[in-house]
Amino acid sequence: MLRPPLTTANNRPIDRLAGGGFLRLFVCLAVCGFITGGADLRITHAQSTPDAASSDARSAESQPAASLPDEAPADEAPMGPTAAVQTDLAVSGNPKSPRKAVVIPFHSDINPMSTALLTRKFESAIESGAEVVIFDIHSPGGMVFYTFQIMDMIQDAKGIETVAFIQKDAISGAALIALACDKIYMMPHARMGDAGVIEMGEDGAFRYTVAKLRSPVAQKARDTAEATGRPIALAEKMTDKDLVVFRAVNKNDGTVRYISDREWESMADTDLWERGNPIREAGKEMFFIANGKRCVELGMADRVVNDLDELAEDLQVETPVMVLDRTAVDVAIVILNHWFVTLLLLIIGLVALVIELSAPGMGIGGLISTLCFGLFFWSRFLGGTAGWLEVTLFVLGIVFIGFEIFVIPGFGVAGVGGVGLLLTSLVMASRRFLIPQNSADAISLGWDVLTVLGAFVGFLVAMLFLAKHIGDIPGLGRLTLKPQLAFDGLQASEHQDVGSSDSSLPGWQRVEVGEIGTSAGALRPGGKIDMGDYFVDVVSEGDFIENGQRVQIIAKQGTRIVVRQIQEES
Repeated sequence: MLRPPLTTANNRPIDRLAGGGFLRLFVCLAVCGFITGGADLRITHAQSTPDAASSDARSAESQPAASLPDEAPADEAPMGPTAAVQTDLAVSGNPKSPRKAVVIPFHSDINPMSTALLTRKFESAIESGAEVVIFDIHSPGGMVFYTFQIMDMIQDAKGIETVAFIQKDAISGAALIALACDKIYMMPHARMGDAGVIEMGEDGAFRYTVAKLRSPVAQKARDTAEATGRPIALAEKMTDKDLVVFRAVNKNDGTVRYISDREWESMADTDLWERGNPIREAGKEMFFIANGKRCVELGMADRVVNDLDELAEDLQVETPVMVLDRTAVDVAIVILNHWFVTLLLLIIGLVALVIELSAPGMGIGGLISTLCFGLFFWSRFLGGTAGWLEVTLFVLGIVFIGFEIFVIPGFGVAGVGGVGLLLTSLVMASRRFLIPQNSADAISLGWDVLTVLGAFVGFLVAMLFLAKHIGDIPGLGRLTLKPQLAFDGLQASEHQDVGSSDSSLPGWQRVEVGEIGTSAGALRPGGKIDMGDYFVDVVSEGDFIENGQRVQIIAKQGTRIVVRQIQEES
């Protein structure tokens, strides 16, 4: 950047000062050196006499190298006294320390999970004290909602410089994210642009969306470009294929500006601008997209670099730059959000829950169920698709089903509502929306519903298998009632001759079909009946039977005793 020569109040160049004026300059510099704590300013004439000062001034005047040039190259700053002091300060051991930078890779499409991961990485970078955050972007884009969310996060960050580093492609929403950064660095053949909004049609093909959906994206691109000082028309052209952008030059001051055909038609001072040819990458029926070199030429990017080291050198940051790669937790979240792992978690969790309800106390079933559902909701929390609402609905579903089993007789509103709450909470935990806005949302929601329903079907199949083979599974056999021998060493015939009334036999062996007992507690439908001097575990035909009711044994199948309530005659 060109800088004018330093002058006095009389507009005389400092390097032309003579006599006492030059002496006063040296005295001021000497005082500054004392205040800065003894920094070596390399001033050798701090106590010069007026004659010596005049001699020095004349000597300086006679040396062309000591005077400031009228013009300097754009990349060189003129070396006046102030600049010389700054240079000496740097040499003397007090240079400006390099800033701390962090690189956050973003190499996936834009979806709820990748957005949540990127947000956590960005927050971690800020908490670590980073002054520069570099987004290493290589993405094909993704969902509009989450693109806007990332853009707002970047633009709302205060006291930190954000840099987009594009090594390969920043397409669609990824280009808009790069646009939101303070600086954009690109490799020579990297590409950025093509942010048109598309949606999937009923036939599965992607189509350009209607104007109602395109307008917010175009306005977002314009506002972001204006905030970051980039060509507004080219930014909008990334989202609108119908625009035509051309180069215009101001006839008075030579200012170059990129203007769209629509903007040109609405301008009142078109006579002040000379309209040029359309930009090759911003013609009719195409979205703006360009490589790194071209983006720098058009002002969409700041500089072309060949690697991260060159980028770090240009930004003046500490090297090596710390990279926030995915951790084991991030990988676990991705794995747990996979549909097949989700299916297994739900099936195992539901089966373990039923096993826990079938056994007294808190056992292995309760622990496994808590672990499975805990992992499910934890991965959805960190994946950005679940919140406390989904967890609340899930817990309410469990409570409703518990009321239906242990408190309310029969199977009614509480049971149906509990199952419905369970299904709804599991589906909502995998989505940010419940009502789809387009066909793509409908297909995604359909897969989530299919996964949850598949888990329930797998749960039913697993329960049928356990009902038949649970006695043969180690650790689960204790949940079943097994026949007990009354006397050791007796044959089956001898055991039967002892008589069904022997008090040494278990209750299920002593009762016979047709006998009558009294319910010892409510049967829902399982429970116990009092046979006088012993109790028997029984189940009703499915009806709720209150405590103290007379029941009759109507069936006996091994250890399973079925009873029916005796209706009292009026």
